[in-house]
Amino acid sequence: MSMNFLHKSVGTLFCAALFVAATGHAQETGKPAVVATAADAKDKKPRKITDRRHPDYIRCRSEPIIGTLAKKRRVCMTNKQWAAHIQEGNKRANELMDDFAGGMRTDVP
Repeated sequence: MSMNFLHKSVGTLFCAALFVAATGHAQETGKPAVVATAADAKDKKPRKITDRRHPDYIRCRSEPIIGTLAKKRRVCMTNKQWAAHIQEGNKRANELMDDFAGGMRTDVP
C-alpha cells in the first residue's frame, strides 16, 4: 500500500467517524448537526490583517548584503518578531559596549 492511499483512507475514516458522532449528538439534542468539510475550510481564507500596529502584521524590508553594492535581501517578519529582533540587537550592542568600557574595573579581583 502506498502512503498516499493510506493517508486518504485514514482521512476518510476520520471524516466518517466525525459525521456519525455529530449526527448522533444531533439526534440526542434535537438540534441539527453542522459538519464542516474540507471544501468549506478551503473556501474560508484567513482575514488579512490591515492594521499596521497589530502584532501579527507582516512587515518586509530590504537589507543590503555585505560585500556587494547591488544585491539586497528581503526580510519579512511580524511586528512581534521585529520587536524581538530589535530588542536582541540592542541587548548585544549594550553587552559589547559594556565589555569595551574603559576605566578601572571593579568586578575583577
